[in-house]
Amino acid sequence: VQLQASGGGLVQAGASLRLECAAPERASKAYTIGWFRQAPGKEREFVAAIGRRAYYSDSVKGRFVVSRDSAKDTVSVQMNSLKPEDTAVYYCASSPYYGATVFSPIKYHDWGQGTLVTVSS
Repeated sequence: VQLQASGGGLVQAGASLRLECAAPERASKAYTIGWFRQAPGKEREFVAAIGRRAYYSDSVKGRFVVSRDSAKDTVSVQMNSLKPEDTAVYYCASSPYYGATVFSPIKYHDWGQGTLVTVSS
């Protein structure tokens, strides 16, 4: 299954962006949809996920909100109060697992192509 992330762009610090992941056959609650990001020269890191509940990394907790629309087969992440350190390529991915496994990218089997978010200071 091919997931597709969209909604990235160039914004100033403090602005908001909404990323959307088109996840055919994966946006139902039977799967966990996760968001990861990778900045230049850095490893891919967990951002947020929604399975039976929402999960967030400490760096985005309180600023990002992940939500699911099963009718549209999409999962979105509303990103508020963006900071320059949020600059990265953002990827969505699906996993058949729940719980503590949502933080590990190796538990995700299907990935989207990524969308670039650039936050200027």
